[in-house]
Amino acid sequence: MIKRIGVLTGGGDSPAINAALRAIFVRSQHYGYTVVGIRNGWEGLVKGNAAELERKDVAQILAIGGTIIGTSRTNPFKIENGVENVKANIAKFALDAIITIGGDDTNGVMFKLSKQYGIKGVGIPQTIDNDIAYSDYSIGFDSSLEIVTNAIDALHTTAFSHSRVMIVEVMGRDAGWLALCGGIAGGADVILIPEVDFDYNEIVNVLKARKERGANSSMIVVAEGAKPANCEGPICASDTVDNFGHVQLGGIGKTIADELEKRTGFECRVTVLGHLQRGGKPTAFDRLLGTRLGATAVDFIHEGKFGNLVVMNNGKITAVPLEKALTERKPMDLDLYELSKLFY
Repeated sequence: MIKRIGVLTGGGDSPAINAALRAIFVRSQHYGYTVVGIRNGWEGLVKGNAAELERKDVAQILAIGGTIIGTSRTNPFKIENGVENVKANIAKFALDAIITIGGDDTNGVMFKLSKQYGIKGVGIPQTIDNDIAYSDYSIGFDSSLEIVTNAIDALHTTAFSHSRVMIVEVMGRDAGWLALCGGIAGGADVILIPEVDFDYNEIVNVLKARKERGANSSMIVVAEGAKPANCEGPICASDTVDNFGHVQLGGIGKTIADELEKRTGFECRVTVLGHLQRGGKPTAFDRLLGTRLGATAVDFIHEGKFGNLVVMNNGKITAVPLEKALTERKPMDLDLYELSKLFY
């Protein structure tokens, strides 16, 4: 019998997480459940940092970005006694089920705890990379996309004024959804994504063709995980590896700028949007998505549908088993990628 639900947000933050938290709390009240906010992702259950949420905690948070309960990239399976602490604190706070809001890593921990220790939970996809299988849109993607598009719009004017090639580096370790959709919406001339290795010769041909027909500036959008053909891996900003085995990416924009200046003589400038992509107010779409996913997650717990990810799939809110969503890769829309090449 469900009485107390824990909720945590893990991994990189994004706008509209709070919309989901608000919906989880309100829907839980409808069923008579108590909601316990777990601080800073899985770290909160490792360290025993959690507290019951009250109505005042979720009031007026719909338009606020980030997450009111904090986040981290903590992996209890990589911490000494981490899993034991998680199990002990679940008992301490008398949690009957957990809702995890995050990407593959955060929800992956939920899946392992469920499979290995029988801990009940439901996941919600939240990642600006928008790379979770069977999920049309993850919480945060639309808001981040708006930020990327607005940045590209602004950079067009300075690129034109100085007759430059402007290179915009956006987030996207393994998936190029932000770069592709933001690049098309912002009128980029070249878009580079992790799913398709790029050829410098093709980029040079585009830039020279534009120059020959009178275009004095060009816009290139590149995902941080993109790489040229015959390159072993993406460019890394440091050798530091997080608890989930990820290195910090960054620097592909500068690498491309240096190579293009050498090959063309065109002046290139790089803008790395970085954490700007995670900040600010959520869009209306993201607020609606977060609200629908959050409320449905509580419904699933009420109905005993544990071990599922709540997703928008083909426009409908539904369930997909966590194992299926986490082990399969979301395919890139290569038709959309080919369409982007028409507009240089």
